[in-house]
Amino acid sequence: MTVFATLGALTFVSKVALSALPNVHLAGLLIMVYTLVFRVKALFPLYVYVLLEGIVYGFTVWWVPYLYVWTVLWGVTMLLPKKMPRRLCFVVYPVVCGLFGLCFGTLFAPGFALLTHMSRQGMFAWIVNGLPFDAIHGAANLALGFLIVPLSDLLRKLWEQGTSSRS
Repeated sequence: MTVFATLGALTFVSKVALSALPNVHLAGLLIMVYTLVFRVKALFPLYVYVLLEGIVYGFTVWWVPYLYVWTVLWGVTMLLPKKMPRRLCFVVYPVVCGLFGLCFGTLFAPGFALLTHMSRQGMFAWIVNGLPFDAIHGAANLALGFLIVPLSDLLRKLWEQGTSSRS
């Protein structure tokens, strides 16, 4: 549990460290890495991250969609084949990460609109207005996504070394 709490905190700290760059952070990359290595248990660091977002920035209406938005990325990553050819991973993982960033505002909007009593037209206007930010998010996630394979290899190796040394 300590490892998962640390990974969730690392996700949060990495986002804070890059906060000067609009919609550029490591959260999508790290959530995909955690999911590839830990599968279902990746929900632990994911929700530690979400909880830290609420603790630091407030449990307001913007936070509630975080309860499901990041789970979409986890779920899509879980659906990817476990035995995908390595070369294909170097293409598929960044594309998935990039598409998630591009779709983030659209995924976020329904929950936010529901909580703020926004009309359907207001929600669509909000999505369209946010498209430039989603484009930045998607491009950054795509670029960072090329680190998913090497980082998941490294984390898997470290995890296996740590668990074998405890035996």
